[in-house]
Order: sequence, then structure tokens, then C-alpha cells
Amino acid sequence: MQPKNNKIAALLQKKRVEQKKSFAVLLDPDKVDFASFPELLEKAMACGVDFFFVGGSLVTRYAIDQMVAAIHAHTDIPAILFPGNSLHIEPSADAILLLSLISGRNPELLIGQHVIAAPLLRQSKLEILPTGYMLVESGKLTTVSYISGTIPIPYDKPSVAACTAMAGEMLGLKLMYLDAGSGAQYAVPEAIISAVSTATDTPLIVGGGIDSGEKAYAALKAGADVVVIGNGIERNPLLLPEIAQCVKAFNQKSVKVV
Repeated sequence: MQPKNNKIAALLQKKRVEQKKSFAVLLDPDKVDFASFPELLEKAMACGVDFFFVGGSLVTRYAIDQMVAAIHAHTDIPAILFPGNSLHIEPSADAILLLSLISGRNPELLIGQHVIAAPLLRQSKLEILPTGYMLVESGKLTTVSYISGTIPIPYDKPSVAACTAMAGEMLGLKLMYLDAGSGAQYAVPEAIISAVSTATDTPLIVGGGIDSGEKAYAALKAGADVVVIGNGIERNPLLLPEIAQCVKAFNQKSVKVV
């Protein structure tokens, strides 16, 4: 078997060592207006978005292939699958966050769906990004918590999050993803981000509830390597450039410090 491309994994690890931050936009097929999608993609290019995550917990309209094709046609930004289950695999994407929900105890999302997906992924050209996915309490029941049937890590238990991430890293997971969930009332607490970042050497992705530049900067300062926004750009079109500028400013500051 030919080795899988590890271009994105290597880039994320390199940026973590260099203390350079990244910006990702989560695109849910159910919430994208395809008439204006090319315009959104062009804005993302202009703002310097690093990655597109494509998918969601519940996808009722399968248009992932259409989304990936548009991303490739209008940008050079990697399209990375963010699957809710094995049905969301799209071989034309660049990579897949192979999510293991290590904060929960649902065997289907720890290993079950992965068994079903494995032969399809083996045949694809997708870069596989083994990711420890951790849900964090966000002040309300989110779709991902409901669909996954799992209880999030309490927002005031950074030690639980840190130990969970450590276990995931020891099991061989290459990325960690802290998520408050789509439409979260509160973003992931800085104490939890800091605890996980300190406890592991893997790049750390943080999303959910990041609806302002201030929250993005706080997450980056606490130790996030990638900040993710999703639904927020629908409610506030200025959020995309605002957070892009925040990431850019943080990276410029880190260069001066070094």
C-alpha cells in the first residue's frame, strides 16, 4: 500500500512548533446558499482562511461533493471533511478529520463508524487526520451532543479535559479538537484550552461559540492552534474578516516575541 500524503498534518505540527496560528471555516451543507457560495469562497481567500472543514453532525442534504468541487474551483484552500458518520465520506476532498469522540462513551463514535469507513478510506486518496474529538459543556444542549448521545466535559473541569486528551495522544491520535458545538451559548473556556494545550504535543483545534475577534484571540492566547467559526458568519458577515485579522495580528505578535 502506498503511504498516505501527510501534507496537512505536517503543516499543522510545524506551525505549532513555530507558534503560528491558523483559521478554519466550518461549512455545513444544510446551511450553505449555493447561489452565493462562490462569493463566500472568494471572501475567504481574500481574508487568508487556512482550511475549510466540510460537514456536520446531521446532514440532511448531501451536497458535500458539490461543496468540495466549488472549493477546488474557486480557491486553493484545502477542503477537509468533518464527518458526522461514515456516510459523509467524499473522496474528492483533500483530507478527513477522522474523529474519535473520546469525551464520550458511545462506541459507535469511538470506533464503530471508523470500522465501516476504514475500507473506503483505505481506497481513497484522502489524507487521514486521526483526531481526538472532545465536546465541552456550552450552556445549552447542542446538536452534536444530542446526535452523539454523549455528555460533554463540564466547563469547569480542565483536568478532565487534559487527561482525556493525554489518553488520546497516547493512543496515537495526531490532533485534538475541543468543540462547544454549533450554536453554543458559550465558547470553550480558556482554562480547558490551556490545560489541553499544555498536556499534549498535538496541534489543538478549537471551535463552537467563537463569534467575535475577542473570543478568537482568547482561544489562541490560551493555546489553540486553529480556531474554527461556522454559523457565526451567517449572522455577522463582518466576522470572517474580523477573525482573520485577529489571527494575522496574533501571528505578527508572536514573530516579534520570538
